[in-house]
Amino acid sequence: MGEDKMSGIRERTRQAVAREITEAANALFIDRGYEATTIDDIATAVGMSRRNVFRYFPTKEDLVLGKLDYLVEELVDGFRARPENEPVWQSLRAIFDLLVPHIDTLDKDFVAAPMQRVVFSNPNLFASYLVKQQRMQEVVVTLLHERAADHDRPYPTGDPTPRAVTAAAFGCLVAAQQAWLESGTAGTFATALDEAMAAVAPQAHG
Repeated sequence: MGEDKMSGIRERTRQAVAREITEAANALFIDRGYEATTIDDIATAVGMSRRNVFRYFPTKEDLVLGKLDYLVEELVDGFRARPENEPVWQSLRAIFDLLVPHIDTLDKDFVAAPMQRVVFSNPNLFASYLVKQQRMQEVVVTLLHERAADHDRPYPTGDPTPRAVTAAAFGCLVAAQQAWLESGTAGTFATALDEAMAAVAPQAHG
């Protein structure tokens, strides 16, 4: 068997194990609460040692928010794939579609929504979530500068526009999550996101 094929099998196995750990952790977080659940509890649930769990997830927080780190590259690729002359606000809404499937799932009322509540109800997790969002925003701001320069319309030094537009879009993302949870997950998260972004669209230029 070729080395590439063996490497692919190992990676798929690793992903399957990571998914099993995540699913077990989510179930415990929802049932017992994030703070009350320990890594030992999670290790027991999946029949692994504490050390092996840490091989896949360095911290308990990573079990909840780690996937956001992997979305940055997808956001970059998604933004660069948008039509060159598309309004920025529309491009930002489009790349948020990468996040929608993680929330609008068939089991949203059993996992997605409860896990969103875990994040929003835990001050430390929510703070970490906002930090990760801020890192995403910095990447998007760079992309806006690149697009403007490519169109020979670079933003003047110190122009707050790219940061303001990006912050407004990510603010809509958080607002949509909160509104969706407050509604009891009635309707889809995608609809909540559309409504949130439409609420400020007239003020968002670029």
